[in-house]
Amino acid sequence: MGLEVTGIGGLLILIADIYAIVKTLGSSASTGSKVFWVILILLLPVLGVIIWFFAGPRS
Repeated sequence: MGLEVTGIGGLLILIADIYAIVKTLGSSASTGSKVFWVILILLLPVLGVIIWFFAGPRS
């Protein structure tokens, strides 16, 4: 049963990461800022999305 929960959790994290990257690339932030946020989200999937949610670029 642990495998199914892990799979669902990983899928939810992947969806959150993709959402954060799409929203970051569509924001009006500078190119350097966008690159920084995308790299942060890719390198730290869980923590990066949490940090992005609170401090990421706004539209």
